[in-house]
Amino acid sequence: MKNDSTFKLFSLSIVWVWLLFFSLVPYGLVIIASLLSHSENNLIQLPFTIKNYIDVNNIIYLRILEKSFYLAGLCTLICLVLGYPFAYIIARMKSSFKGLLILLIIIPFWTSSLIRTYSMIAILKSKGIINSFLMGIGLIHTPLPLIFNNTAVLIGLVYNLLPFMVLPLLTNIERLDNRLIDAARDLGANRLTTFRKIILPLTMPGIIAGCILVFLPAMTIFYIPDLLGGAKSVLAGNLIQNQFLISQNWPFGSAISIVLALLLAMLLLIYWKSTRGKKERDLL
Repeated sequence: MKNDSTFKLFSLSIVWVWLLFFSLVPYGLVIIASLLSHSENNLIQLPFTIKNYIDVNNIIYLRILEKSFYLAGLCTLICLVLGYPFAYIIARMKSSFKGLLILLIIIPFWTSSLIRTYSMIAILKSKGIINSFLMGIGLIHTPLPLIFNNTAVLIGLVYNLLPFMVLPLLTNIERLDNRLIDAARDLGANRLTTFRKIILPLTMPGIIAGCILVFLPAMTIFYIPDLLGGAKSVLAGNLIQNQFLISQNWPFGSAISIVLALLLAMLLLIYWKSTRGKKERDLL
């Protein structure tokens, strides 16, 4: 027992030290940088100021944040609509193909997402695979504008982030108790009612986990809009990247990062409050 306690204490200590030095300390430095000033000669300098946060309240930056929320939300919805049936079918399979399908979901992680995004250019460009095929069969006569727009960015986001939706759903659906589904059908519930009353509520934790895992990176990822959207598609991640690497305005880039983090944290807090209230009502 003593050895088990020592091992648990050692493991937890490693986790807390890791979080302290690689999460909390860097985040604290970003907060401090967001309150400092900027000049042509120095990336960050005194005095402390809140001007960076005031500058975020600009119609241009607010529209970029609004567009980022819209595309990230749409990407999350599409991933959920595509990923839920796929995860459900795999989870309920009993054949030997189940392991193969799970492997096909994991295989994309073996390759850099940047390389996979470059492959999307070969598929979507004017002389790419899709346009060449459609023109070859005579369905279209001029190439479709599939790249360097918001549609291309959305396709790239869904393509890269879909596995993050499928895997949590797959894990959650596999834990479903078949006896509850059988009981619902024995009591006369049709498939739609069984799904709405039994399956959907029980798999809601997987849905929420998948939505969070897709929405958060979709908001902040920057290379997909850069490669597939071009100059026409600037999202929150691109804005932060430009402030750090191009404009060299680290305080303002840090301020945008903090504002974005607070907005995302607010969404998580609202979800936590709503689910907590629902659990309390169910207990009553």
